[in-house]
Amino acid sequence: MRVNGTLMNYYFHCRRQCYLMGNRLNLEDNSEIVQIGKALHEEKAQKENTEIAIENIKLDKLTAEYLTEIKKSDADEEAAKWQLLYYLKVLKDKGIHRKGRLEFVEKNKSGKKTIVLELTEEAEERLIKYIAEIEELIAGDIIPPALRKNSCKKCAYYEYCYI
Repeated sequence: MRVNGTLMNYYFHCRRQCYLMGNRLNLEDNSEIVQIGKALHEEKAQKENTEIAIENIKLDKLTAEYLTEIKKSDADEEAAKWQLLYYLKVLKDKGIHRKGRLEFVEKNKSGKKTIVLELTEEAEERLIKYIAEIEELIAGDIIPPALRKNSCKKCAYYEYCYI
């Protein structure tokens, strides 16, 4: 499987989840939390008709200045940042240069949190390294251990890892 934004996100969030998804074990279709996130994306896409598919990635919104990625929660901001930087690199490789915007739409908050990112030379070098690490992880025979964190209880892979 080719590296994509989801795998980049999972690499930072949970290497076990990255490995399993990268080896085509997708348990997310049964997850209520994942379904809520997809519903938010679909609702936004219907209103604005902005989602764009390029090769093996889907971009939430692309304007003349920004590539915007929308997330349901800022629970794993670092993972979301690297996913967006990955998308910016894919665009850059196609000759499209943009800044990135992460929009977190919290269900219990009145406003939304927004972070602006730029693909720096340093970030691009790190992305190349991370892509190679993800490819190596997925090609390997060893499944990373479960993290055993409280956040695992909300994960689509919880039953696989713990039951």
